[in-house]
Amino acid sequence: MSNLLEVNKVSKKFGDFKALNNVSISVPKGSIFGLLGPNGAGKTTLIRIINQITIPDSGYVHLDGEPLKEHHIKDIGYLPEERGLYKSMKVGEQALYLAQLKGLSKTEAKTRLKYWFERLEIGDWWNKKIQELSKGMAQKIQFVVTVLHQPKLLIFDEPFSGFDPINANLIKDEILRLRDEGATVIFSTHRMESVEELCDDIALINKSNKILDGKLADVKRQYKINTFEVGIRASDKDILRKELEQKFAVSEAKFKTLEDELKLNIKLKENETPNDLLSYLTSKGEVSHFIELIPSVNDIFIQTVKNN
Repeated sequence: MSNLLEVNKVSKKFGDFKALNNVSISVPKGSIFGLLGPNGAGKTTLIRIINQITIPDSGYVHLDGEPLKEHHIKDIGYLPEERGLYKSMKVGEQALYLAQLKGLSKTEAKTRLKYWFERLEIGDWWNKKIQELSKGMAQKIQFVVTVLHQPKLLIFDEPFSGFDPINANLIKDEILRLRDEGATVIFSTHRMESVEELCDDIALINKSNKILDGKLADVKRQYKINTFEVGIRASDKDILRKELEQKFAVSEAKFKTLEDELKLNIKLKENETPNDLLSYLTSKGEVSHFIELIPSVNDIFIQTVKNN
């Protein structure tokens, strides 16, 4: 898979503060790329550079194989964390204005807006003023004007802010659909559960430096600890626990079950396989629960930032 966006050794200073230090990322075409990091890490600066709001001090950005230039603005849709709608303007009037700024004719903009307003069930908002809408309702309008011109690259910064769970799921589904139809997405958020659900690749920035990147599955594989969460019913749980402690590295597991059973985390040695463990356990009792503990993005985020 080729990359739509290439950021190579980009650095940026504001006075004596270094916001980005030789940061490089590659965003594959047709993927959702998670740009992660604590507050103040440099994510927003990088997003502003990609949007040509800020110019890097060094390094370069390529979009679809070309050095980033002014004409690429039409190829990017940006939903900032700080929303930018004019509160006193009517929804339809504002949406048409913003669509035309992105190069759409008024006729084409109306056609596309009609499609999106019907799709998101907001058709009766056309003549409402932004100030009459809730935060979540205004967020839907901002989402529509971000994607309306069908850009190659979509950048969403905290896109679920202000949404209730139903509408957050609605927007998640739309982001996935846009990806499946060929859009490339950069997704920046502090909601790690959304990263788990949506992202194909991730990069983690901390203190102006990229400290981790790769395919999400590969990153999680790197952080595996070869430990399994186990529930087992046995005639004598205390005896079985002692046997397991002699054979494996064992700790208490915390998960809910309907039955009274032995619940443990069991860490395997390098030469041991999950099948070895499962065969041993089934010889000792009835295995009701057997799950490999895969680190969550949240766990990886916290551990990597702390280590860094």
